[in-house]
Amino acid sequence: MNRETSRRTAAVAVPMAVMLVIGSWGLDRGGIWRDEAATFQVARRTVPQIWRLLHEADAVHGLYYLLLRPVLAVHPGEVLLRLPSLLAAAVTAGLVAALGTRLARPRVGLWAGLLYAVTPMVGHYAQEGRSYAMVAAGAAGATLLLVRAAGGRSWTPYGVVLAFTCLLHEFAVLLLLAHAATLALGRVPRRVWTRWLCAAGAVVLVLLPLALVSHAQSAQVAWLRSPGQGSVDRLVHQFAGPTDEILVPCLILICVALRRPWPKLPGRELPLPAVALPLLLVPPAVLMTVSQWSPLYDDRYVLYALAGAPLLAAAGADRIARAVPRLPRATAAAAGVLAVAVVCAHHLPLLRQDRSMAQRGGENLATASALAARELRPGDPVLFLPSIGRRSALAYPRGFRGTRDVALAESARTSGTLYGVEMGPEALRRQLAGLDRVWLVAEPYALRPTWYPGSPAERVKRAVVEEEFEPRREFRGSGVTLRLYERRPTARPGGARGGIDMRLRRVGATSRDGAAADRHASALRGTGGAPTPPASPRPRRW
Repeated sequence: MNRETSRRTAAVAVPMAVMLVIGSWGLDRGGIWRDEAATFQVARRTVPQIWRLLHEADAVHGLYYLLLRPVLAVHPGEVLLRLPSLLAAAVTAGLVAALGTRLARPRVGLWAGLLYAVTPMVGHYAQEGRSYAMVAAGAAGATLLLVRAAGGRSWTPYGVVLAFTCLLHEFAVLLLLAHAATLALGRVPRRVWTRWLCAAGAVVLVLLPLALVSHAQSAQVAWLRSPGQGSVDRLVHQFAGPTDEILVPCLILICVALRRPWPKLPGRELPLPAVALPLLLVPPAVLMTVSQWSPLYDDRYVLYALAGAPLLAAAGADRIARAVPRLPRATAAAAGVLAVAVVCAHHLPLLRQDRSMAQRGGENLATASALAARELRPGDPVLFLPSIGRRSALAYPRGFRGTRDVALAESARTSGTLYGVEMGPEALRRQLAGLDRVWLVAEPYALRPTWYPGSPAERVKRAVVEEEFEPRREFRGSGVTLRLYERRPTARPGGARGGIDMRLRRVGATSRDGAAADRHASALRGTGGAPTPPASPRPRRW
């Protein structure tokens, strides 16, 4: 292996190793949040059960669930749930480095890969049991294959990888627009355009069935709102630097990289800015524009575009280094690595903060199960308000073992749904009429007087509990409230006045019980078994 090959290998391997170290730190947080819970319980179903579910919900995540199924079959735990995302993030850091190395030189690849690895947004999704880190890896791989194909290699690997990435999440199809802009900026010959159009057409044909099915399930993202200036500002800070101390130098380096003329290595079809700039700008810009009429934008959906920022920043730093006369190559490379180390040290408080469950939707489903395990007894009736709260029992069934889910008509697995099918309003009212006591597992927003349930069954739950029962005990955990209700001596006729909270009579228990449940939650973590809204109600995110 000659010296140049060694430098290229090191430029790719070092960012991957750094990403693995950062991503492994705090990978086991003691619980999972609502979106991860969907992955955790769906990926443990049989293939026919997953296939049935995808006809009703989450079609956009179908391939990801199937990929996670053999992983969780080894051991249904939180670390294995997140491990594929961590490995995908490490691969992406290596691919970003490979892009910088191929389009410029090894030190550009090294700096770009390291910058990618220490970005807090990357670290966040490297530790989340969802598909976004895998999509970022596929996007970086497809972009590298585009560069190779434009230089005379086969277009088949490009089409296959991009099609697979789009099946992981359909919004990756926006890469086609970014790559079209890359070919236009690179002024490639007509033969390259012809072959790219064939590959792009094949990708669209593969994606079309998924797009049709997921369009019919668009109610799952009805909670999204049109992005505004705040969304743009937030994305800029997430991509280029969360604080001004990092953002401003990064933007200066990007501007330096974009100054014409763009350097292009001999034998290469595309200059680095022509590849990185469309990757950075086109997917977010298109999705934000479309979302002004049909809201579909969320930061996570364009995570894969982030790779363009470190590539441009590294290219800008390389331009400055080459402008310094007689600067040794090793000194310049070491100075760049030291600069990235300073950036990482600056990000350290954010990275540490991101390891807490409070940064992951503000809820820990293991805590809810721990509360149930401590307070509930076999045979106790349980009522989930709303039904989406059943996700804690699906993710951590041990805490609810032996209890009676009084509203459930058909389980999530057998019904092909995410959270099961509940009985109708009249049947539910009759079921509750036979109870003298019931445990209510409620989302925090469901206990507010201003919340109005969207379905008749949820309205019956709330009305009957308010009118015919009175609260006796309460326990609060991370994103969940557990209350014991007992039937009033005589059920009060008429509607309820105000919310449940307005008439709560606490008996001994306070929110400090939630802290105790947090300490007990570790006993329930990683257990298998049978088989999404923060402060305001909304469906689980895509």
